Amino acid sequence: MSKEMEGVEGASSVAGRFTLPPRRINNEDIIFCIDVDGESLVEMKSTGINGRPFTRLDSIKQAILLFVNAKLSINPDHRFAFATLAKTASWLRKEFSSDVESAMAAVRGLSATSSCGQADLTHLFKLAAHEARKSRAQNRILRVLLLYCRSSIKPQHQWPVNQKSFTMDVMYLHDKPGPDNCPQVVYDALVDALEHVSEYEGYIFESGQGSARVLFRQMCVLLSHPQQRCSQDDVDIPKPLAKKSPAAETTNGEDSVPVSSQ
Repeated sequence: MSKEMEGVEGASSVAGRFTLPPRRINNEDIIFCIDVDGESLVEMKSTGINGRPFTRLDSIKQAILLFVNAKLSINPDHRFAFATLAKTASWLRKEFSSDVESAMAAVRGLSATSSCGQADLTHLFKLAAHEARKSRAQNRILRVLLLYCRSSIKPQHQWPVNQKSFTMDVMYLHDKPGPDNCPQVVYDALVDALEHVSEYEGYIFESGQGSARVLFRQMCVLLSHPQQRCSQDDVDIPKPLAKKSPAAETTNGEDSVPVSSQ
């Protein structure tokens, strides 16, 4: 995905390095929107303590709580609300809160439905735009983090191209391509939606591996604040942990400690 850096006035690139002028970084209001289609119950490779396989929804719940705790550790003034996506979006917990217990209660209330068919993102964008106006009045910014699970039906939306009052990130969990699946088509539609509505640089990640570890790692990248981001094409994290070469283990005659691969 090739997108230019948006929303950072005066940003420049010197010798491949981005420089940002001093500016106020606003606290975030973040809406988690979780896909509750039946495909959210597809089993992951991971299993729980009792040996029961984790579903995508189970892993999403854990990833959200990981995100909330980490984000509040960075800045306790960020706030969170929760919505679900079936045929359209609806509130699960509308009130924004910085309370971890409130987030845990909302996550416990998540449950999947039967197959929902095509998802219409228009109402989600309306909800977000409405909340973004209230956030802006409080010198905050709003972000939508969409966790999407459908492999064969791309979402749709009807939204003005010049109305960008919030930023959207997407985490897409899907099946591998096959006769009944078209995850690339769905992914392309999600990229289009993200670029269509995002005020700042929105990120999208996908995984068809069925690995909760991959989901958690990518969610950690989404902790990045939209006002401090480079283009996703320039993101080169997380980096793999690997043993250093013997030549690199000695610097100026001093032994260094090698990093063991995980």
